Amino acid sequence: MRTTVDLSPELLRAAKAEAAARGETLKEFLARAVTHELGNPAVPAYRPRVQLPLVRSSKPGSVDLTNEGIEAIFAAEDAEKHGSA
Repeated sequence: MRTTVDLSPELLRAAKAEAAARGETLKEFLARAVTHELGNPAVPAYRPRVQLPLVRSSKPGSVDLTNEGIEAIFAAEDAEKHGSA
């Protein structure tokens, strides 16, 4: 549903900057903020962004990875998150 909200230029600039810093659209940011203020965090107002692991390379500008290497990176990250060895 669409609606019109009257915000001061300063507040709108700050909201846009914060949304960009979080990697979300202004619409997602405002929907999440309103959901939070209403005290109903069980209703997701946005989809969280996927964060991929940072893969370092010994040769800057290129990465030599196989599917097996990528699987190993994700498995190590999962083990770290969940406290597994």
